[in-house]
Amino acid sequence: VQMKGLLLVVGLLLNCFIMKLYFQQQASSSLMVYLKNLTAADFLLCLFLPLRIVHYARNSVPIQRLYCTFGASAIFLNIEVLLPFSSFLRYLKIVHPYRTHFLQTIQAARKISLITWLILLAPTVIYNILLLITQPHVSAGPGCCSAFFSEFGSVLHKTLHAGCISIFLLVFISLVFFYYSISRRVLLVQQRQLASSGCEKLLKSRRNMLVLVSIFCICFVPHHLVRLPFTFLCSKGFVGQVLYYLKEVATLVSVFNICVDPVVYFFLCKAFRAQLSQKTASLRAHVNIEQSKEENENTEQQLTHLGHPMTSIVHSV
Repeated sequence: VQMKGLLLVVGLLLNCFIMKLYFQQQASSSLMVYLKNLTAADFLLCLFLPLRIVHYARNSVPIQRLYCTFGASAIFLNIEVLLPFSSFLRYLKIVHPYRTHFLQTIQAARKISLITWLILLAPTVIYNILLLITQPHVSAGPGCCSAFFSEFGSVLHKTLHAGCISIFLLVFISLVFFYYSISRRVLLVQQRQLASSGCEKLLKSRRNMLVLVSIFCICFVPHHLVRLPFTFLCSKGFVGQVLYYLKEVATLVSVFNICVDPVVYFFLCKAFRAQLSQKTASLRAHVNIEQSKEENENTEQQLTHLGHPMTSIVHSV
């Protein structure tokens, strides 16, 4: 619980800071549109974390019911599905540098982001409503959310998880494909021209893609590998207990993503770094101006104190 509380505080501060900088300016590229939506998804997950923390801190049936209905489904709203599109933009710039694709436009990025939100929100809202309608009465706090599901709710729950696994596999395969294509392109360029500026840019793009793939694998692969068997076997005695603890560890690792993402966005988006540098420079200038004002005021006060004796001498004469 303490670890989750720490992740909540750090993640909330970082994502609020990133969102403030992002939404203070117009999107200058399609990549920034996708990064804005990813930041919004991380911020949404931060808002659901307190419910998860209270759920584990107190063994209360109403709180567990609330968590199993709304809090547990927050992970389904993770917009990591937008990652392939931002990766696809890098893929197009490297593999097809002289071809303009409609996905590279800001309008297309906004439409894709909106459609993605609707596709993820619609089944989640329907899922929550149906669970509220069909929930059976539970008198004691269960260790598994399946106790709050009716037979229909259990089928719906498993179907939703199967859909999430399908989305995860699609995202994972897309990221691996784009990284492979970019790496292959970099190797071809390296064979033709060594130590050139274009080759250095390609190497940087490949490193960025490797970072995205690595973070995705570390944060989300364990969670999905454990989550699906836990969904079907959570009530199977010893096996269910083992899967429960594995699921909790994997979920903690996936939630850690809300702290990692803001740092990754800083390195991926040049416009964001430029804006942050501009903000830092303006803040330093403001601090310097305030210091200069204080120094001038102190100097004037010192001159005033030094002038008082002279004034008294003149009056006495």
